[in-house]
Amino acid sequence: MRHHSPSSWAAISICIAAVVHFALGFSIEFSVDEAHYALYAQHLAWSYFDHPPLVGWIQWPLVALTSSEGIIRLIPELLWIISALLVYQVTVEIHRLIQGRNAGYLTTTLPSANLCGLMAVLAIIAAPLPHVLAIGLLPDTLLAPLSLGLMLMALRWTRKDHFSLVDWIITGSILGLAGLSKYTAAFTAFALLFVFLASPKKAWLSSAGFWIAAVIALLCISPVLYWNWMNDWISFKYQIAHGSGGTWAWRRVGAFIGIQIACFGPLLLLGVYTFLKNCLHSQKLVLIALLSFFIIPFAIFASLSGGGSLPHWTTPAWFCLAPFAGIGLAKAWALQHRIAIRILFIGQLLICLLGFGYVLAGGVNTAAIKSNPIADLYGWKIAGAKAAQLVQATKANGIAVQNWTLGSRAAWYAQPLPVFVLDQRQDQFDLWFGQLPAGASVVLLNWSGMAFKPPVGSNLAFELCEPLDSLEIIRFGQALSKFDYSLCRNWQDAGVAR
Repeated sequence: MRHHSPSSWAAISICIAAVVHFALGFSIEFSVDEAHYALYAQHLAWSYFDHPPLVGWIQWPLVALTSSEGIIRLIPELLWIISALLVYQVTVEIHRLIQGRNAGYLTTTLPSANLCGLMAVLAIIAAPLPHVLAIGLLPDTLLAPLSLGLMLMALRWTRKDHFSLVDWIITGSILGLAGLSKYTAAFTAFALLFVFLASPKKAWLSSAGFWIAAVIALLCISPVLYWNWMNDWISFKYQIAHGSGGTWAWRRVGAFIGIQIACFGPLLLLGVYTFLKNCLHSQKLVLIALLSFFIIPFAIFASLSGGGSLPHWTTPAWFCLAPFAGIGLAKAWALQHRIAIRILFIGQLLICLLGFGYVLAGGVNTAAIKSNPIADLYGWKIAGAKAAQLVQATKANGIAVQNWTLGSRAAWYAQPLPVFVLDQRQDQFDLWFGQLPAGASVVLLNWSGMAFKPPVGSNLAFELCEPLDSLEIIRFGQALSKFDYSLCRNWQDAGVAR
């Protein structure tokens, strides 16, 4: 590393990771969420049942041109690169803030800003879970760079005497785009407000620029508000129910924290611990306010995890924590704690590489096919094409599945055929394709990883289901999964209310 500057090594490291993401992006099929959000782009709307619209809007140009997963995945790969570059820049700005003079005393001496930025970038590259969002576009993939952008504007606010009108316009635009990405952007907005409150001597509430920024943010999210108003606020109702989860239990909170450490790596925690121990001596209130970009969303998700949560929800928060971890790791490096840093970095990197290999291999061959989570990433393309052929041959009304997670891939890979989800839960498929009409016939698609009995013999069922065909998915000589197709006739649900 002596032959290149830290900033050069940061750029080289980001490029290497981006090449790996690019290769993987062309190697596997869409996951359930990727297919769902790609369908957003095919059915453009002001908003959607489960998320705001930006995750669909941003894909629309590429989805309109191609169905290639690798090409469409250029979007999350680019967003990851932007996030990594912003992590570097935010780290440099925090370093300047700490090293500057404030309130008449000198602050802690730190290693160079570029070394801190490199350490922050390496900590993100060594974190396993962000690579998943770098390949597959999720709302959190969008929210990560936008949260860092707001953090950068917050740093600009703390270092300047006032915000110019351009600064307020940029802040309002980023905040509005964050709101178009995911509803949890509200947590980032609270963190930004905390930074404003941490600078009581600076007038912001009475500033015309602040209110202009608020109006811009409100205008950005107005499509979401309009769509929900026209659809009985179903998206907000769904998110409240989804966030609360099931019965609350402390063991779920413990599991959530353990999973978070495994998904994002102890290297970030080591860096943050060193930062808090050695670098939080001056500008304490401002730095704590900036740390709230991590603390607020993580604390809320941890408290909600007692009822159930998903590990990737905290990804934008961890990106906002990485600059502090980078400064702490650079300080630990200067204090000769290099062996621990090397062990953690190399260990986490090996876990990432093993994960990449595991995905490419199609998982581990086991007796129970359902236990292989990677099987979900293979076979849907040919399974969807086969379902489309069977629909055409039988003159059925469309394809039916019994869970929405099966419907996303079926609808993407068998497009433009309608896909009906046979359950009592309202979802986006009801808005796209409507309810299956009484008396209709469909090709029922069943997947071995989430198998259901054919719905025959009750009020919400078909009169008869006959097996049509099956398809076994083989990769490198191992059976990953199996698709079964049935022709189901005479649907007996006459539009029961969801």
